[in-house]
Amino acid sequence: MDSVHVPVLVDEIIEFFKHIHGVFFDCTVGLGGHAEAILTRIDSSVVVGLDIDDEALDFAKKRLERFIEEGRVKLLKSSYVDATRVLKDLGISQVDAILMDLGVSSMQLEKAERGFSFNRDGPLDMRMNKQQTLTAYDVVNFWDEEALRKIIFEYGEEKRYARRIARFIVRNRPIETTKQLVEVLAKAIPDKYARKRHFATRVFQAIRIAVNNELENLKKFLVQVPTMLKPGGRIAVISFHSLEDRIVKEFFRTCFELKQLTKKPITPREAEIKLNPRARSAKLRVAERV
Repeated sequence: MDSVHVPVLVDEIIEFFKHIHGVFFDCTVGLGGHAEAILTRIDSSVVVGLDIDDEALDFAKKRLERFIEEGRVKLLKSSYVDATRVLKDLGISQVDAILMDLGVSSMQLEKAERGFSFNRDGPLDMRMNKQQTLTAYDVVNFWDEEALRKIIFEYGEEKRYARRIARFIVRNRPIETTKQLVEVLAKAIPDKYARKRHFATRVFQAIRIAVNNELENLKKFLVQVPTMLKPGGRIAVISFHSLEDRIVKEFFRTCFELKQLTKKPITPREAEIKLNPRARSAKLRVAERV
């Protein structure tokens, strides 16, 4: 897994955080790549890391083992929606920096049984937290046509064929696997349109967002930031699609307790994209608590 897990925009994040010494709150610790970089490259740093994915946390614990032994890392299973409560339970009133990487981890994409990837045949799952009840199977097979059209239109930003795709999904039920869903989508989307990008990309994104309530959870987290962050502290958010980026952009712009440090999002350099093609859609925004 080390060979496929490459954290994105690491140098850029360290550049924004390099003068900060104290508690770094990694709210989506994932496989621990960003946390490892912070602990290695920033003196006197301590990381509190959250994730709701048990497999990711297990991997991060192994990756960060030496720092855990030094008492510089605390990893917890929790949603970032509960960030304020988590800090309170740890006896921490405020932190010096906050990091969020909103991307799907390489481990989640590579494991067919997680159901995140249209390139691998597996069950329709897509849960970040495998203890939750709602799965992609439920969305695909039990949501009505209008509900499917709405999420494909809004979360997948599929403006042209959302209704047609939803109709094809309903007509071809039951759909058991990612491969079967891809086959249905291939029938629903005209070939000429589908060639512009993989025809399943937007639909899989829409279903994943719906399953994990990603956009609403992001909004619930952001309103907690001014309370959690010390004056002079910084928050860095990496997003991977325009829906998330717009939410972050608007919050940073309108929150009077934050000062934007990135008027435009920072994106990966060509050299990074060449080494890690998954980084190509990443956007980094940073703000400082005033």
